[in-house]
Amino acid sequence: MNVLFTLTIACYIASSLGYQGYVLFQRRSVYKVSSTLLWIGFLCHTGFIALQYFETGHIPVQGLHETLSTFGWAVAGVFLALQIKFNLMVLGALVAPLASLSVVIASILPRPYVELDPLFRGLWRTFHIGTLILGLAALAIAFLVGVLYLIQEKAIKDKKRGFFFRRLPSLNLLDSMGYSCLITGFPLLTCGIITGVIYAQMVHGRFWSWDHKEIFAGITWLVYAVLLHERLTVGWQGRRAAVMTIVGFVILIFTFFLRFLG
Repeated sequence: MNVLFTLTIACYIASSLGYQGYVLFQRRSVYKVSSTLLWIGFLCHTGFIALQYFETGHIPVQGLHETLSTFGWAVAGVFLALQIKFNLMVLGALVAPLASLSVVIASILPRPYVELDPLFRGLWRTFHIGTLILGLAALAIAFLVGVLYLIQEKAIKDKKRGFFFRRLPSLNLLDSMGYSCLITGFPLLTCGIITGVIYAQMVHGRFWSWDHKEIFAGITWLVYAVLLHERLTVGWQGRRAAVMTIVGFVILIFTFFLRFLG
């Protein structure tokens, strides 16, 4: 296994444990160490993916093992970027384990050699896949924020207001971050689908083939489009938006795995 990838796994796992410790003990020093480890892991992961790209000439998404690795990198990167604005420290306790799980599974999955057709190389395909993966990562974080929102809402309604109420941020902050993830992820998802449709025409001579994967991709896009429309025009927020975000991501992840089921 590549040294950079090994360091990535080690840093992601250590960061995950650190974030759990922060949630339990609320020590800012623990958070800083965890965040630093996640940054180091992300930089190692970036170097590893860059090496793969230069060696093969394409973004590493050939097979489930490469795709999961790239997804884990995107989740970590999007989270670190959002942290600059929101500083939602407790969210790392969910994001870092998700990135860790992605790279650990990627490391143990078989790596069959795939000879990539020259048609599938190039910047257009890189842009298509890149926007899809980044969009998926942003919407995955929106899903995690939605879960935290529902947990905090329940904690507030509970008169005892125990463990989670003291550790989770306000509902307004969670709703605001969920919305930011949505307006980041949805345009990227849209760009990925549009470039994919155009790419299909370039390679296969047709824009749309009514394949089951394409149908579910369209359904996923419609769910998020409705959610974003309702948030912008009707003012959907809070619990309703959180539930819709969770439903949308469940459909999205199902569509994602359809690609590898044939």
